[in-house]
Amino acid sequence: MKQHLNASLFLTALLMGSLASAASVPDPVKPGQVKIDSGVLQGVESDGVVSFKGVPFAQPPLGPLRWRAPQPVTPWSGVRIASAYGHDCMQKPFAADEAPLRTEPAEDCLVLNVERPAGRTAGKLPVMVWIYGGGFVNGGSSPAVYSGAEFARHGVVFVSFNYRLGRFGFFGFPALTKEAPDAPHGNYGYLDQIAALKWVQRNIAAFGGDPRNVTVFGESAGGGSVHMLLTSPIARGLFHKAIIESGGGRTFLMGPRRLTRDLPNLPSSETIGVNFAKSVGIDGDGPEALASLRALPADQVTAGLNIMSMMANRSGPPTYGGPMVDGRVVVEDPQAAYEAGHLAKVPLIVGANAADIGFSSARTLDEALAPFGQNRDAALAAYDPEHTGDVHVIASRIAMDRMMVEPARFAAAAFAKIGLPVYEYRFTYVAESARQKWKFGAPHATEIPYVFDTVAARYGEKLTPADEAVAHTANAYWVNFARTGDPNGPSLPKWPRYDSRTDRIIDFRADGQAVGGPDPWRARLDLTADAAGGKE
Repeated sequence: MKQHLNASLFLTALLMGSLASAASVPDPVKPGQVKIDSGVLQGVESDGVVSFKGVPFAQPPLGPLRWRAPQPVTPWSGVRIASAYGHDCMQKPFAADEAPLRTEPAEDCLVLNVERPAGRTAGKLPVMVWIYGGGFVNGGSSPAVYSGAEFARHGVVFVSFNYRLGRFGFFGFPALTKEAPDAPHGNYGYLDQIAALKWVQRNIAAFGGDPRNVTVFGESAGGGSVHMLLTSPIARGLFHKAIIESGGGRTFLMGPRRLTRDLPNLPSSETIGVNFAKSVGIDGDGPEALASLRALPADQVTAGLNIMSMMANRSGPPTYGGPMVDGRVVVEDPQAAYEAGHLAKVPLIVGANAADIGFSSARTLDEALAPFGQNRDAALAAYDPEHTGDVHVIASRIAMDRMMVEPARFAAAAFAKIGLPVYEYRFTYVAESARQKWKFGAPHATEIPYVFDTVAARYGEKLTPADEAVAHTANAYWVNFARTGDPNGPSLPKWPRYDSRTDRIIDFRADGQAVGGPDPWRARLDLTADAAGGKE
């Protein structure tokens, strides 16, 4: 009986998420208020932007709702004041985060934020929905660099939201599957993302947004999430354009882990869940063990997990595995999906940074160049044009290309092959105050303040006019794309549409100019593509 009840609850949530609500009306109830499907919201106006923060899009995933698909919000009466960010999702923050949180993380975190232009607007505005990165263990919607105010000032309705992280968001356990066999399991953070996009479809018209013109965009784990949304059968129709910043493109960033099936050297999420239970003194994999896991305090579930601890050498069985192929939300890796044409037919912007992230354990040139086989010498020439012989630099460039740069090109080629508009970029520009520290180009995630035009929040008194100019340019491209599916516009340098025959991209160069043309890294990316399984 309990299994049927849980399945019914999930189906009810799914149906509620897919139907437009008659309660979402475009006219405010009073100035600064909107009526959505769960009640009336009171926003706050500042500097030409009206913001609505901390708006619940699902019930708090507490107690028996821990490790459940997001459930519908309980409607409220009266007017809900939406003036402050809700909690970012439970995690252990780390000091070096490029986007530090501005809330105290908690398990009660399934809220979103909307920023729109102030005043009455004519027509329906384009909508942009942001998905933050953080390795699926860190991140949130509250950081200052993720403010959507500049998007709103340029006529966009901007939405950001939280999704569950770490073991709260990505967790397998045998009793969970048996508890509700007809419901999706494991990728609860991804289900949160889909629930937020369904909320947008039901409610964004109340804020002046067009539910038929939604652009989803994300960086790092957020970019990887966009790959998931582009290839998931249950995300179809929830958005109409996509932007992927440093999100890979051949495999999911956390690897091809399965929910229930162990692979060679890759234990299933259920196996990892049992490992975690044992690590906190809980034996077994049945209902009693699951009840004990749900009763754990949130900080014991986090157990120190964050990006820094994931990268540290750890002994013993793994206790966290991240997203997985679950057969419902995630059915195949991006490369397989893109090669088979199993993708949302939408315009795409995709790219990576000039000094993006990549992981290599190579200690010698031979180890670094091993993936290239008989193309070793050509790869050495391509990856060490300065003839330095520096193993660290060469290995880092190879790892970066394998993880971020070449997979972005692979995704661009897959979309372009079937005639979809695709625009590829590389972000090289480094803030003038950081050039001594970042000598090889823009590191991972450093393009974000430029895209959002929030460089003042990132660099403060060190901000220069050149930094601001690049931010204005990048933000304008992103806004144009959200409006029309084409980033180009008046007074902007031409961004060429991607075609694998010409391999043209736009580079936000070190000198601050945005320049479109043939990719200067084509030769080395061709070699990396060959090593990955063939040219695009």
